[in-house]
Amino acid sequence: MAYWLMKSEPTVFGIEHLQQRDVALWDGVRNYQARNFLRQMKKGDMAFFYHSNCKVPGIVGLMMIEREGYDDPTQFDPHHAYFDPKSSLAKPRWTGVDVRFVEKFQDTLSLNTLRAMPELADLPLVRQGNRLSLMPVSDQQWQVIWAHCKR
Repeated sequence: MAYWLMKSEPTVFGIEHLQQRDVALWDGVRNYQARNFLRQMKKGDMAFFYHSNCKVPGIVGLMMIEREGYDDPTQFDPHHAYFDPKSSLAKPRWTGVDVRFVEKFQDTLSLNTLRAMPELADLPLVRQGNRLSLMPVSDQQWQVIWAHCKR
């Protein structure tokens, strides 16, 4: 099993949206490095749900990869915000995965708190200038974060 951190703006798609749906497509990733991470995800992998671009950015819950990478259908829809005119059914460019709600945490584990943890110094999230919407989390980093989420 691998571990991940996946970011979304709560006003666009937050943990509450996932909780209501139970399973949802994680779509709209339009960065090649992040897309390649999506393609590495396997059913059963676990991911922290991270709220970004909000008053208190941070980890708010837990989800599981329910369906491995497949063509993100939004890339083909000219009426969708994530439409990509350079993508075609014959040569799709973008990938999505289905995620399943597992748990909403009582409190947000804030970015400031994560940055203050020396054990997470190598986590891309806490490095200045990192803007990836999803990233791998090492086993050690997962355990450190999980211990703080369960307090």
